[in-house]
Amino acid sequence: MKRLSSRRFKTAFSVIALAVTVGAPVVVGQVVPPPKPDGAPVAEFMKRVNAYVAIHQEAEKGAPKLPTEATPIQIDQTQRALATRIQAARPNARRGDIFTPEMTTFIKSLLNRVFSGKDGTQLRSSIMDENVEYIALKANQRYPDTIPRTTMPPDVLKALPELPEEMEYRFVGAQLILLDQHAHIIPDFIPDALPGK
Repeated sequence: MKRLSSRRFKTAFSVIALAVTVGAPVVVGQVVPPPKPDGAPVAEFMKRVNAYVAIHQEAEKGAPKLPTEATPIQIDQTQRALATRIQAARPNARRGDIFTPEMTTFIKSLLNRVFSGKDGTQLRSSIMDENVEYIALKANQRYPDTIPRTTMPPDVLKALPELPEEMEYRFVGAQLILLDQHAHIIPDFIPDALPGK
């Protein structure tokens, strides 16, 4: 079964991500092994992630389809239509629905280890290069259009649990978010997740 109704979403956002990251210096922090997928906090987290993805995929079935040669306006309209359907399916979404308290503690501890290496300051700087200091977020909201998506260093991504391709991790200020990259909404987030000042 196909996971995407339109691969053009993935292509469009991959181009954007490439444009952001090309030319960025490679920064190495402390190497942290990926979390065990059967660990209790991670297993529950992935269960909740997959439940969200099921909502996403159901919403895609009734969302408008992109034409073969879609314009940026058409992509944005389709993206917003998908977001509206997902948001309607999660009317009571709140922080902590996916990042449970146990997973929040686990992630913060993991990130503290990643950034505790000798290159931790440089690693953090690479994230904050185009980041904002702070912006208030709510679960289920649209990702702010005025904020560029931050670079996610490989060392950080390798340490975090792997996500389905519909979703990705990003930092908004010090907040670690789950980003639905097709609907451009934030299903959940962790406040004060980025170590250091």
